[in-house]
Amino acid sequence: MPRRILVGVVTSDKAAKTRRVEIERLVRHPRYSKIIRKKTVCHVHDEEDVSKMGDKVEIEECRPLSKMKRWTLIRIVEKNKLVESVVGDEAAAS
Repeated sequence: MPRRILVGVVTSDKAAKTRRVEIERLVRHPRYSKIIRKKTVCHVHDEEDVSKMGDKVEIEECRPLSKMKRWTLIRIVEKNKLVESVVGDEAAAS
């Protein structure tokens, strides 16, 4: 069986080598037919600590690495532009 690959946004980078990634999806309510936003939270292993909060990342399912970690980081799809612009402004000011 192939391993699942998903794309989500890093919401926490406080732990060493671990990232909290949220994957949003849209579902239709069974009775009222309204479209609802739901999210899935995955704890991801990031060996080199390269991803930061707000980055869009691609993750792959793997064997259990700890109590909650079942995913590994494949690559960063898109860096958080807000953080990069703030860091760039501080470098230019000094």
